[in-house]
Amino acid sequence: MDIVEKLLHTIPIPELAGVEQRFDRPVITDIDKEFSSNLHERGVLKKIGRGWNVAITVGSRGISNGPLIVKLLVKKLKKWGAKPFIIPAMGSHGGASAMGQRKMLESMGYAESYVEAPIFSSMQVVQLGTTHNGLPVYIDRYAHEADAIIIFNRIKPHVSFRGNFESGLFKMIAIGLGKQKGAEACHELGFEPMEQNIIDIARISLDKSRISFAVGLIENGYHETCSIEILAKEEIEQKEPLLQQRAKELLPRIFFKELDVLIIDEIGKDISGTGFDTNVVGRFHTPYAHAIGSPDIARIAVLDLTKASHGNANGLGILDFTTRRLFNKLRFDQTYPNALTSTVPLSVKIPMVLKNDRLAIQAAIKSCNIVNKEEVRLVRIKNTIKVDQIEVSGNLLAEVRNHEKQRILSDPRPLEFDKQGNLF
Repeated sequence: MDIVEKLLHTIPIPELAGVEQRFDRPVITDIDKEFSSNLHERGVLKKIGRGWNVAITVGSRGISNGPLIVKLLVKKLKKWGAKPFIIPAMGSHGGASAMGQRKMLESMGYAESYVEAPIFSSMQVVQLGTTHNGLPVYIDRYAHEADAIIIFNRIKPHVSFRGNFESGLFKMIAIGLGKQKGAEACHELGFEPMEQNIIDIARISLDKSRISFAVGLIENGYHETCSIEILAKEEIEQKEPLLQQRAKELLPRIFFKELDVLIIDEIGKDISGTGFDTNVVGRFHTPYAHAIGSPDIARIAVLDLTKASHGNANGLGILDFTTRRLFNKLRFDQTYPNALTSTVPLSVKIPMVLKNDRLAIQAAIKSCNIVNKEEVRLVRIKNTIKVDQIEVSGNLLAEVRNHEKQRILSDPRPLEFDKQGNLF
């Protein structure tokens, strides 16, 4: 037993009970019917010429029904007589390389064989202009050469700043479509002016590119598609703030005001730009975002990295403890380009690395600054897009019983670890 294990081996880990959290649940039950109906009613395909090459933007997030909706869009465009193709519109993600971005799309379900359209992946860009404060405006070369561009993205609160335009269509135009150079330009002045930079860059891109229309999705607190919005090019700036507000209202939450410890089973780039949704956890890496009903948490430990993240552990530096398993999956060539591009090095710093899950959890409990460790207020979640079912320490059950949106699913029981000290 080494010195770290000696310091931690007597730290008690509480038994955890299963708890259900209920959120508002508007949901689209027939994606094909809803999308096809909206597309027809909006009449946006009339702006697409027959035989045109049409670029569809796809980002790096795991969007519910994203591959299906892109597949349906491709099908509609082909039937119309157009020639659609997919471009990775994800700024510096995927290690800021064309192959890395292609692989990221494929791992999230956007393989050419499924969406039935080719992926054209390149980091080459064309400069469209310059904003009033000197920021260059870039666009993906393939998109620039296309006859039309369709912006596809989910609309949700950003993890780093607040405004009417956060993660969504304008951000996809300004940053995703601009590839690494566009993301770098938009982040050059930091996050304080980020919303205005996004607006300024997106306006120029809308004016000088061949963007035709946008498909914006909103998800409920269960990571389910609840709205599919088809917006003409001229409507995006006016209507996106209303959709952003709706997304904030539907954001999933952890319904406790204060916690001593939060355990997150996994983070990953497919879950959020920072690996986990900072809005759910209430832990941020810039001073320009604030909590939206999230708890005040003393210590957070993360145990693993998703496979779809391809070694990108961006966001790890915002947390307090991790495991050797996750650390061994971390790839600096995939992780560091994000921080260099966004100019936020905090998000890629290395927290305390423990040998296994047990020690990471015990370290979080030991350092949470309570006298009686038996009374630790602890919650465990799988990740920040699945918080409808969580586990909580027994001393939180009284609050659960009194909360209208929580329900106890099981009695408290000990966590089970294998011989290596990792959770089953």
